[in-house]
Amino acid sequence: MPDGITLLSGNANRTLAIKVSEHLGIPLGDATVTTFSDGEILIQINENVRGSDVFVIQPTCNPVNHNIMELLLMIDALKRASARRITAVVPYYGYARQDRKVQPRVPISSKLVADLITASGANRLLTIDLHAAQIQGFFNIPVDHLYAAPILHDYFKRHEFKDLVVVSPDAGGVERARDFAKRLKASLAIIDKRREVTNVSKVMHVIGDVTNRDAVILDDLIDTAGTITQAAQAIKEKGARKVYAACTHAVLSGPAIERINNSIFEEVIVTDTIPVEDKLKTCKKLKVLSISALLAEAIKRIHHETSISSLFY
Repeated sequence: MPDGITLLSGNANRTLAIKVSEHLGIPLGDATVTTFSDGEILIQINENVRGSDVFVIQPTCNPVNHNIMELLLMIDALKRASARRITAVVPYYGYARQDRKVQPRVPISSKLVADLITASGANRLLTIDLHAAQIQGFFNIPVDHLYAAPILHDYFKRHEFKDLVVVSPDAGGVERARDFAKRLKASLAIIDKRREVTNVSKVMHVIGDVTNRDAVILDDLIDTAGTITQAAQAIKEKGARKVYAACTHAVLSGPAIERINNSIFEEVIVTDTIPVEDKLKTCKKLKVLSISALLAEAIKRIHHETSISSLFY
């Protein structure tokens, strides 16, 4: 059990925080995280954290803005309570898709969120599978960027597939899919996608051979599931045998569950960076893998000031 660590959690994903605490062998710290009747957030740290190395586990998932405010207020409370170091553990970093100006007069929201986390008093950030790796540069504090790929890789390695092919759902995910395919000794295919409006995509071409092969569509997140279900249909029409999907962040908003239920997927493998317990009740195709052991190991190494580069995949 590491000495001098305080582990705290907001309300975004307490189930994950409890799993991390069990791996570390330390209890979750005592903190009040609730709201007033008008919706304002009330934070109070109910134990002494003076001089402690504090890790706050809080993915900024739905409700995104509320969870961001919980995180910021917890960090501020810890700073004012004289914590020695505060690490924001944000397994899923919200607003990451707004990382550049794609139209005139729009914000770079992921940069603003980075500034808010830094200004609140965080000394470092620990996160998993940023939508765009360059978001690390938006922070003026150290960022430890982990990947869930080894966890997904181990899952697929334990199962038998027929001539597995890893499919990138768009051009932006090719590097991720190529590395994944290399480790599984699988081939690679790419979906050429055109997006007309936000959250609506149209598949145009499949680049690569998927005929009579098991295919896994790999992405960093699944939001409305429009992209992956269209990609699945496209590669099935090209002769794929069985189709799977794998991602780190199960955002699963809007019609996502309905689309997955009506899709041709054999299984959709996700991690628990975002809580999905309620969605498991209505979607039998979901398979959830935990990243708690990975986070716990990273927290332990950060606390002991040892290298975590071997966890970067």
